[in-house]
Amino acid sequence: MTSDNPLNDRLDDDDYPAYTMGRAAEMLGATPAFLRALGEARLITPLRSEGGHRRYSRYQLRIAARARELVDKGTPIEAACRIVILEDQLEEAQRINAEYRRAAAESADRAGSGSGPA
Repeated sequence: MTSDNPLNDRLDDDDYPAYTMGRAAEMLGATPAFLRALGEARLITPLRSEGGHRRYSRYQLRIAARARELVDKGTPIEAACRIVILEDQLEEAQRINAEYRRAAAESADRAGSGSGPA
């Protein structure tokens, strides 16, 4: 099913700031103060509505949930934020590395397929 409806596109967008601070805190089982602390630690930066209210995306909520897990296990919030940032950077580096390996393998396959002169 194709989507010509911009609303559907936003609902499918992991980065669309769809959740208010209250709703985000409720979903995480946290307090608004926890979300503000994550912002102060620069783990997540919520977008602001026209009225100036914080809005969070699904991606930001996943990041906040991971930080919450670490804090619940006794990790100080600043350390939890740093751990989550490093985990996210590692995941991205691994994704890029996998793309490079696929591209290199495809290039090697093409080079070895005998497309040169006979």
